[in-house]
Amino acid sequence: MKVRVFVSLKEGVLDPQGKAVGHALEALHFKGVKDVRISRVVDLELDTSSVEEAKKEGEAMAHALLANEVIEDFNVEVLS
Repeated sequence: MKVRVFVSLKEGVLDPQGKAVGHALEALHFKGVKDVRISRVVDLELDTSSVEEAKKEGEAMAHALLANEVIEDFNVEVLS
């Protein structure tokens, strides 16, 4: 079963990488970009046939390792 974990910085947490990308886009003459936030996606292939179990396992992995919950939020999506 495929699971996708989206990890992003919480609102209010500074994103220096996003700022750098925003400045680079402006330098490339892309106008109107107000804010850029960089997130990451972790794709997992799990050995389970239950959607509920896959989601629970993905959430446990995010809590344990994939996300720093002090500064990041995450969302788990079961793909198949």
